[in-house]
Amino acid sequence: MANTYTQINIHVVFAVKGRENILQERFTLRLFEYLSGILVNMKQYPLAVGGHRNHVHVFFELNPVSSLADIMEKLKANSSKWINDNKFVMGHFEWQRGYGGFSYSKSQRDGVIKYIVEQKKHHEQRTFKDEYMKMLNDFDIRFENQYLFDFSE
Repeated sequence: MANTYTQINIHVVFAVKGRENILQERFTLRLFEYLSGILVNMKQYPLAVGGHRNHVHVFFELNPVSSLADIMEKLKANSSKWINDNKFVMGHFEWQRGYGGFSYSKSQRDGVIKYIVEQKKHHEQRTFKDEYMKMLNDFDIRFENQYLFDFSE
């Protein structure tokens, strides 16, 4: 009997509701580790998790037993609950609805990992809106402005 073999690299980006700069360095490393743990528990293979103040990048090898939509629902729901339970932010924490999802070949993995790890440095020169719009354009993704993240930079 034949097995199923895949190698699907997915990069997702999602943002804090209201685009508040509330992902503080005092807990973001723990948040990124927590997000990686959620992926592992879902039998996904995390490659890099990072972000900056108001958004997160997650890069993982997709196990096709789960859909990207199911993975993102669990990542966002469980991590927002974890942030609220630990009172890392004042008030109630939520992620914005939606996300951007992008696929990469194995030969591109190192570049994407480096890009995610260097988010703080990267955002010294580029806003999140510029970064996200470039991704959408680079991947020829059609979009309507009203359905993009709230950009309040």
